[in-house]
Amino acid sequence: MKRDRVSVLHYIVPVENLSSIAEHGVLSHERASSLPHASIALDSVQEIRATKRVPRGGRLHQYVNLYFDARNSMMFYLNRNESRPFVVLKIDPAVLDFPHVAISDGNAASDITRFYPSPSGLEALNEEFVFAESWNHQDYWTKRELKRRRCAEVLIPHQISIEYVSGVIAADSNTENAGRDFGWQGEVNPHVFFK
Repeated sequence: MKRDRVSVLHYIVPVENLSSIAEHGVLSHERASSLPHASIALDSVQEIRATKRVPRGGRLHQYVNLYFDARNSMMFYLNRNESRPFVVLKIDPAVLDFPHVAISDGNAASDITRFYPSPSGLEALNEEFVFAESWNHQDYWTKRELKRRRCAEVLIPHQISIEYVSGVIAADSNTENAGRDFGWQGEVNPHVFFK
């Protein structure tokens, strides 16, 4: 994938966490654990992420995990199972140049996912898989692999300052306003949310 293909990165978050993010920035799982916050994470996945390490780096829970495109299997799951309102924060891709940032070629919790330094690791990603409209396939194993690759991540150590939050993507006009109190531009895009 070429660097100019990455115009924005995505962070999925419950609306009720926006005030905390406005105050503290976007925090890693580890740092957020000391603050009151709502979680939309799957416990079974978090158990895996808690023990997994980025090669020559920290544990996954020490990173803020961003997606290249939030319209992925995590969003599909949330759309079907999460009752609380959530949005996608748009993150400036300048974070790719932060020190010690890692890029995964798929869901970081997967045993077969590989990790690369950023930004050079972008070259290891196939944008057709990362930005695919669908990961559905007749063959079970192919579908799993397409789904894994669609969830490629950018892993930022510890936190992202709010100055790198450029806006909010919402499923509807009710949640679009959620970021305006903090000065973030709202955008309604139901497609991202499988609506």
